[in-house]
Amino acid sequence: MANTPLRQRARRPTPAELDAIPWLTLLDDGQQELAVSTLEVADAEPGERLCRIGRPATFWFGVVDGLLKMSNDDTRGAAVTFTGIPPGGWFGEGTLLKREAYRYNIQALRPSIVAGLPVASFHALLDGSIAFNRFVLNQLNERLGQFIAARETDRVHDPDVRVARNLAALFHPQLYPGVGNWLRITQQELGYLVGLSRQRVNQALHRLSAAGLIRIEYGGLRVLELQGLRRFPG
Repeated sequence: MANTPLRQRARRPTPAELDAIPWLTLLDDGQQELAVSTLEVADAEPGERLCRIGRPATFWFGVVDGLLKMSNDDTRGAAVTFTGIPPGGWFGEGTLLKREAYRYNIQALRPSIVAGLPVASFHALLDGSIAFNRFVLNQLNERLGQFIAARETDRVHDPDVRVARNLAALFHPQLYPGVGNWLRITQQELGYLVGLSRQRVNQALHRLSAAGLIRIEYGGLRVLELQGLRRFPG
């Protein structure tokens, strides 16, 4: 891990990185100029934390490339991963809206490019853009549904079902528009998110592949039937 703090490694986004931010195109010219002029990106290394429990929220973060995980404070008990955050995912808007401290940790699972919009710019866009408000409202609504589904999945003891539901969550088209139907992810990384060994994840993936729901490809997974993954094994 680099010795220099992530904040000190922040830089201006490239045109390609700006193209990967889904909400920018919703803004008018003046609002886009505000956002682009204050957006920053940084290259996070595996294990590096972007957000820590108890720290004040100063940025709205999004994943340009890579994979992050949202988890609890594991110093007081067992580690619990709330969700993975693949490309296109933006998170923390609820914390920024309430101007609270973070109630979760965000950590990079692999080398990742992360974008950050300062809290002042976030609120300025909320005040001036109906389209941006709708985007944020949709984020909150979809994430609430995702967390409710995750709580239900926590009660499921079948490892194959747990892998299917967690995998389906990573392909959520509204929350993670940068994913499409193919996600670069290793079985070890998926195991970290699901709470299973790599070997058990491998077994589950082959069962899902045999059911025609996914295809295991070099470097990642392709989802063939998203609704089928969500309903598996029904």
